[in-house]
Amino acid sequence: MNKKEYVNEFPILKNVMDLKEVKWINDKKMKFDNLHLEIGINEIVEAEKRLKRFASYLKAAFSEEEFNGIIESPIFKADNIKRELNKNFLGDLYIKRDDLLSIAGSVKARGGIYEVLKHAEDLLIKNDLISYKDDYKKIMDEEIRNFFSKYTISVGSTGNLGLSIGIMGTKLGFNVEVHMSMDAKKWKKDLLRKNGAKVFEYESDYSNAVKEGRKKASQDPNNYFVDDENSKNLFLGYAVAGLRLEKQLKENNIEISKENKLFVYIPCGVGGGPSGIAYGLKLIYEDNVEIFFVEPTHSPCMLLSMVTGLGNKIQVSDLGIDNITLADGLAVGRASALASRMMKNILDGIYTVDDKKLFKYLKLLYIEEKIKIEPSATAGLIGIDKNNVNGIHLVWSTGGKLVPENEFLNYLSKKI
Repeated sequence: MNKKEYVNEFPILKNVMDLKEVKWINDKKMKFDNLHLEIGINEIVEAEKRLKRFASYLKAAFSEEEFNGIIESPIFKADNIKRELNKNFLGDLYIKRDDLLSIAGSVKARGGIYEVLKHAEDLLIKNDLISYKDDYKKIMDEEIRNFFSKYTISVGSTGNLGLSIGIMGTKLGFNVEVHMSMDAKKWKKDLLRKNGAKVFEYESDYSNAVKEGRKKASQDPNNYFVDDENSKNLFLGYAVAGLRLEKQLKENNIEISKENKLFVYIPCGVGGGPSGIAYGLKLIYEDNVEIFFVEPTHSPCMLLSMVTGLGNKIQVSDLGIDNITLADGLAVGRASALASRMMKNILDGIYTVDDKKLFKYLKLLYIEEKIKIEPSATAGLIGIDKNNVNGIHLVWSTGGKLVPENEFLNYLSKKI
């Protein structure tokens, strides 16, 4: 299908090709009772139990973090930014502070660290080096680190997933290889190397970095590839967020119901992280949650995937879109096949956002709320600009804790 044929069949793509901001509503969304759910709540509960088993190890291994070993972020009521963005906004605005997550400082600490821990546990159980009843703090023993040194974990990344895999993998004792696209920030590459990971750099986009990483890993039986485009384990790590958020909202006396719905806005790159979070939330809140992804106007891969129904068979370059954005974590040209399939009947819609707005939001968040995050992590705030509906509105902030101070100052002074 050529560009003209795409536009004839899907008129919204005209504005997408013209790099205009759009709001797309998913007409294939189903009521919860009609959904075919590939992954049940029991699998997500098991993932949560696995993370709890590792808590004593994480607390000891990352003692500088001063946390209890459970990687979770607070929610923050953001009245000031709400007033600045939309003085007539009807709902309450909260920000999910995944930019503060321990160890990796981004939402990727959920899925990325979970998959590394799952792989580590599988190896230890298989080789009789640990049992489920043990205190996992014993993983710090030199014997186990030496065991892991025979194995490699690799991943393709624009930055934050690579950081989560690299920091966690090297801490355990694995060799780690991170294949990074041209969009990845230098400071992220430097931090990975400082932690002992091997970084491969490509003068191409995310999809090619993943392809090259997958190819290299396939040549070594001891090289485990974390596949952001297809991984169920990454998906499960993200989905645990649904269980955690339910508890947080209750602790804050926030009741979600048919009369007081939850509206969630999640920045989206390849789609693995946001789709896992969305899936977990849907299992908890059923028809009382509405979930929107947000993508840069120059990298709307999930939008194309969902609008056309083609999944990962379409990429932004097919419509002449350049996939060049200052939101490095969202600079993805082709969506995850798994995410596209899982979201087909669950996702409520997708917004696209211009890069200029990301920096406007970044500055406002810092001025009004003293929150310091990455440009890509601000994307969800477009929902407050555009979706004036009464209820609880939750913007998912996806990264920022590890950003160097000089880099953040560059963000604040950016003129685009």
